[in-house]
Amino acid sequence: MTPDRVYNVLFLCTGNSARSILAESILETEGKGRFKAYSAGSQPKGEVNPYALKELAAQGYPTGGFRSKSWDEFAEPGAPEMDFIFTVCDSAAGEACPVWIGHPMTAHWGVEDPAVVEGSEVDKGRAFARAARFLKNRISAFLSLPLSSIDKLALESHLRQIGTMEGASIKLPKAS
Repeated sequence: MTPDRVYNVLFLCTGNSARSILAESILETEGKGRFKAYSAGSQPKGEVNPYALKELAAQGYPTGGFRSKSWDEFAEPGAPEMDFIFTVCDSAAGEACPVWIGHPMTAHWGVEDPAVVEGSEVDKGRAFARAARFLKNRISAFLSLPLSSIDKLALESHLRQIGTMEGASIKLPKAS
């Protein structure tokens, strides 16, 4: 890893309508000049969840230009080569992914799906705010990693550890 290049990051979720969109916008803004963010899904819903866009706007992040798209777009010739791929939903983490060009580093950063929350507008808004907060915390931890001075094995360990931060949708057993 070198400090003088922009790294491509792909956030994956099944529907590519909520969590992966939140993560894409947050990293695209917070990592400007160091990272280029993308998102996709294994079974894209075809539209971005309006609560995701509402939450991004509330936090001052960009809301324009997002679309729900298939991860196949990023496995085709001519697609940007990814350096990092993070799954943000548990079902996408368990699916057979396309073969990614360049052997990117991967980790699971699962967060509960805010789009499945039922209830009032306030309940739904809270669920999206919570998911955005958990994703922003993971992205902040990722951005603080010394990419140019850390070896690959240690980096992979740090990336996996980030996925266990507060709000992790899958609880991993603690090492004994």
